[in-house]
Amino acid sequence: MDRSVSRLAMLIAGLAFSPGAGAADRTITPLSSDWRFVQGDPEGAERLATNLEGWSTVTVPHDWAIAGPVAEDAKAGGENGFFPTGIAWYRRNLDVTPVPNRRYFVEFDGIMERSGVWVNGHHVGYRPMGYVSLRYDITRHLRRDGPNVIAVRADTAAAPSSRWYTGSGIYRHVRLIETGDVHVPQGGAFVRTSSITAGAAMLSVSTEIHNSSTTPRGAMVEVVVTSPDGREAGRTRSLLTQVEADRTQLVTREIRLASPRRWNLNDPAMYRATIHILDDRGDVLDSETVRFGVREAVFWADTGFWLNGRNIKLKGVAVHHDGGAVGAAVPIAVWRQRLIALKALGVNAIRAAHNVPSPELLDLTDELGLLVMDEWFDQWNVAKTPEDYHLFFSDWHKRDTADMIRRDRNHPSIVLWSAGNEIHDTAYPVQAKAALRSILDIAHATDPTRPVTMGLFRPNVTGDYTNGLADMLDVVGQNYRETELAAAHRQDPRRRIVGTENGHNRINWLPVRDNPAYAGMFLWTGIDYLGEANRAGWPAISRYTGLLDRTGAAHVRGLERASWWSETRVIHVVRNAIPTAAGPATDGAGGPNQPVLPAMIAVATPQPPVALFDDWTPANAKPHAETIEVYSNCRQVEAFLNGRSLGTLPINANASPRRWAVTYVPGEVRAVCRDQGAGDISDRLRTAGTPVAIRLSSDTGTVGSDFDSMAYVRAQVVDAKGVTVPNAAQLLHFSVEGAGELIATDNGSVTDHRPFASPDRQPRDGNAVALVRGAGDGRFTVRVSADGLKPGTITLQARQK
Repeated sequence: MDRSVSRLAMLIAGLAFSPGAGAADRTITPLSSDWRFVQGDPEGAERLATNLEGWSTVTVPHDWAIAGPVAEDAKAGGENGFFPTGIAWYRRNLDVTPVPNRRYFVEFDGIMERSGVWVNGHHVGYRPMGYVSLRYDITRHLRRDGPNVIAVRADTAAAPSSRWYTGSGIYRHVRLIETGDVHVPQGGAFVRTSSITAGAAMLSVSTEIHNSSTTPRGAMVEVVVTSPDGREAGRTRSLLTQVEADRTQLVTREIRLASPRRWNLNDPAMYRATIHILDDRGDVLDSETVRFGVREAVFWADTGFWLNGRNIKLKGVAVHHDGGAVGAAVPIAVWRQRLIALKALGVNAIRAAHNVPSPELLDLTDELGLLVMDEWFDQWNVAKTPEDYHLFFSDWHKRDTADMIRRDRNHPSIVLWSAGNEIHDTAYPVQAKAALRSILDIAHATDPTRPVTMGLFRPNVTGDYTNGLADMLDVVGQNYRETELAAAHRQDPRRRIVGTENGHNRINWLPVRDNPAYAGMFLWTGIDYLGEANRAGWPAISRYTGLLDRTGAAHVRGLERASWWSETRVIHVVRNAIPTAAGPATDGAGGPNQPVLPAMIAVATPQPPVALFDDWTPANAKPHAETIEVYSNCRQVEAFLNGRSLGTLPINANASPRRWAVTYVPGEVRAVCRDQGAGDISDRLRTAGTPVAIRLSSDTGTVGSDFDSMAYVRAQVVDAKGVTVPNAAQLLHFSVEGAGELIATDNGSVTDHRPFASPDRQPRDGNAVALVRGAGDGRFTVRVSADGLKPGTITLQARQK
């Protein structure tokens, strides 16, 4: 063959797989700044021209409710943490000049709630649910001569509409999308692994092509797959297909990946599929990039959950969507800090409770190698609060279910969908089964690759295991009552089972640990969360049920959980203030001499006084009975008091902690792992003296200046030896100088009503935290001062992205 002809053929082939020179690709413009905001419902706020006197300027994401104030008579009550609710409006100019054959969309990741959107005074959409992502085609309402104005009404006035803190406003990201008349609709690209072996994986790439024009259009789909290391791993192009006017055409292409790198917990490898919609000349009409993972996840009835051929127990936690001091508008850096802290305790799975999370949270679980149960509803047709989603379920659940799945189905971290949590419809089996069938049909059609579960609520009472409802589920999930779910599996060994919501006690963990059929469990909860304070009542504003507190610091129960769940050696020593705590635990609860309540009652009632402390500084400084309690997965642990060995104890098969009864003396308690090859794995507590100084630390030395960047600066009140003083009561004052800004402060207290934006914060157990971010490029210093204490300072680097 003539080499010049060969080179020409190669050149033509290359051009055939490349966007044309006249390409008009998709453009995405974030709409984060310059929003005008007013809390209230002024007449004419949606009109093109309206009086903006009294409106402030804000950036979104924005949760106006977190500013407070909290009030005992708040309409939403303790369910919403006694925070305010109501109506608010947002307006913004759109810097866009529409051109022919182009389409313009505004996309919201979440508006809380019952939202309405207008463009130039024209109503373009309404959505009652506050968690679902929205995209509106605004093309026909845009003016070439400008101005173009978008107005958004966010309404949480109907309260309580939830059982936890929801936040209020445009609390997630917003963007303007410009593309061709022929384009991929929202959620219209789906990449799944149809088969996988060690040597190859077959991908099925399904792409919806929507033609918004008034005439039929020819289009092709080109897919280019990039491997985790950035190299091209495969590509394909479809034949030209005709898409009728105002219709959607589905095109599916297969791509073979050689030697696929699987997404795994310890190697969360992500591929990328770049999808181009091309016209008959090869010009780009639209593009979408989908990140995905190649992995095999399956639930078996006899052995639980398997990922890529490895049997894994789901060690999960449920999390609500608030970020503590930042409310519902949560920077991704806050979630990163929290998820890394949970992973350090041995957590490998997250339940998004009881609603879909933000898209960027799922990006993060993909990145970190965390498995996810993505949940859709907290109620169907039967209410839990008078103004909740039950008012809209019959009209909206089909669209909401499909939209939520379509948005999230490319995330490899998601291994399980949940159709609902403790759904009260199950008291009416005919109604409940009809609703569940409707949801399941949509779920299986929209994503045939993942099973669906739900958190059944007292299924033995409503007969879910005998009337057929439970067996409609791909995986049977039950909240609490672990032995009941195990019994349901024994009754029908074909059932695949998972604990969808579980308590923190050993009696909840052991049935899951010791039963191979149990796929795993999800603790209530992973992190303390705002709202649901009606159970404790005023002045509580949040729930104290997490492995972590609101600031992302581990509770004592989190330290204990690490001894059960961590796959690396851990050791934590704490003080148990109950005098008779020494010796083997016989109460089954992990907390000696405390009453063991039925799981649902224990979760629903205020907790007994805390008797476990991460310090050796009791209020009573005189000699008295104390217990040294150690949480560790080491086979042998030796304890010391002021250098004197108290003996070595082996690990307890029933997962109870190791305890040494002592007479309190000030000084140092130390616990050491004595396993062969363990090295110097130990933990200690020291008695604190008089507070003299403030010590600062940060989780990062460099922080960005955009919304999603954040640094945690932790302040500890310490004595002359650097020991944290747990009873310190000085009011701490946080300040920032230089290229940074103070966003919020917190101490994790359930009853602290000081606004989170306040620079002043009382320490709790000697600790408080500031959330800071950069303000441009440069360095900035965080300073914390208090009367009678040496101030603490720390300098961070700000980066403008």
